[in-house]
Amino acid sequence: MIDVNELKFDAQGLIPAIVVDTESRKVLTLAYMNRESLAISMEKGLTCFYSRSRQTLWLKGETSGNYQHIVSITADCDKDALVVEVRKDGPACHLGTDSCFTNPVYEGEEPPAFSYDGLMEMLEGRRQTPVEGSYTSYLFGKGLDKILKKIGEESTEVIIAAKDHDRANTIYEIGDLMYHVMVLMVQEGISLDEIRQEMAGRHVIDRKVKQEKMR
Repeated sequence: MIDVNELKFDAQGLIPAIVVDTESRKVLTLAYMNRESLAISMEKGLTCFYSRSRQTLWLKGETSGNYQHIVSITADCDKDALVVEVRKDGPACHLGTDSCFTNPVYEGEEPPAFSYDGLMEMLEGRRQTPVEGSYTSYLFGKGLDKILKKIGEESTEVIIAAKDHDRANTIYEIGDLMYHVMVLMVQEGISLDEIRQEMAGRHVIDRKVKQEKMR
């Protein structure tokens, strides 16, 4: 851990803070902190910034309820910029979007990296706006019973592949199962954040159980 006094604030007493969702790894916003807002952030465990336009401190979520719970704050190699990893209670942008960065400027030839969040966005899009010939749209059109049937079938395929010690096929079938489970999540209005929170809670419980066994 470095001392906060080692950080290099600019001539206006500010340091840029890049806020990142610790779970999805998505960049949420770029804001600025001064010494006071950084101290408040560390004391409360919630992001507090300095508004250059209003020239005042603002605690993110104080009026909207969209608080950002700080997981960690890391300085760059020059100690003149910060990355703030958070767990958020709601949209990061004042426009109501998940991230402030929503306006594409350039897209290269390299395809974007796969992410479960990106897959969920695609699935939600197929449900809201069906596409002819899309298997995903077909599943949503058939409804819950069809989706559940497919999950049952894919679960069986995973079991058979694993029982045969067929690693490649097991990976393939797990992918199919995960896809259909995510279709179910969209169908039932279950978000990835809810699953992450559930698993995080189980991780804490597991740690407690291990600690108790060590006593």
